Amino acid sequence: MLNRKFPFTRLRRLRSNSFIRDIVDENKITKDDLIQPIFVKDSDGFDEINNMPGILRYGLDVLIDEISEIYELGIKSVAIFPVIDSSKRNAEGSEAFNEDNLACSAIKLIKKNFPDLIIISDVALDPYTNHGHDGILLNNYVDNDLTVETLIKQALSLAKAGADIIAPSDMMDGRIKSLREALEVNDFKNTIILSYAAKYSSNFYGPFREAVKSSSNLGKSSKSSYQMSSANSDEALHEVAMDINEGADIVMVKPGMPYLDIIYKVKETFKIPTFAYQVSGEYSMLKHAIDNGLLDNRVMLESILCFKRAGADAILTYAAKEISKELKQ
Repeated sequence: MLNRKFPFTRLRRLRSNSFIRDIVDENKITKDDLIQPIFVKDSDGFDEINNMPGILRYGLDVLIDEISEIYELGIKSVAIFPVIDSSKRNAEGSEAFNEDNLACSAIKLIKKNFPDLIIISDVALDPYTNHGHDGILLNNYVDNDLTVETLIKQALSLAKAGADIIAPSDMMDGRIKSLREALEVNDFKNTIILSYAAKYSSNFYGPFREAVKSSSNLGKSSKSSYQMSSANSDEALHEVAMDINEGADIVMVKPGMPYLDIIYKVKETFKIPTFAYQVSGEYSMLKHAIDNGLLDNRVMLESILCFKRAGADAILTYAAKEISKELKQ
């Protein structure tokens, strides 16, 4: 007998073939994990977004065709982002609470045709202001309390239109409590609040701002007086705790992959439904690399799996349709 020493544990045994690997995988991506963001526009037809490969803006006349495809792929939720005409933007963002505005019209149309599809609607003023900020400016500073008053009116309009989930992304202090109270008083007690609780002042948002045509309005202005510093993680836990205490049902971390540590900390600390947003810059960076042969197209699914591993319960990603088709194969 050979006098040889063997390792007691061979972890490679559990990697020896694809069936074994599938059985012991700790995390899996399903269609239930995916939320598809959609840009809707005031005009008919659709047009391409140059810096977001494969992503379009949809007019209401073609929106249902796109929603049908999403629905048939098994995706259960969409997030609506309006791209409104510049003539409807003003300093106060008053179009935001027009009950017949583009976002409300899109929600009503989708609900009429797909009543069980979960609609998430953004609550923030940047699509509606002529200065590109998420709130109302007072002495060149986004005034917190004035903004919250407008957000309440916007949220009620969206809830009345049929939004299942309202998602305040503005990062104003105290807005979750105010929104929850307004929803309760107005008999929208079952409307879910998904709070962008830890939203960072990030450079990964550029393609989105181009998509909703707010970047030119914002110019060189910064949102750092209300969005979080990328240097901070303890602050994120403070923000999340505050929003939970004020009535948030779900919390969000945005951006995603550069902030996987934040997703992990939030989920481990609070054990609350936690979403993550693979933002436009993340998506476009990977998509351009794939389209130019620098990365394999499986990298997109891998990136989403990383969100899941970090603790995200669902992921908003522009690749939701694409990944759903992969999962179907």
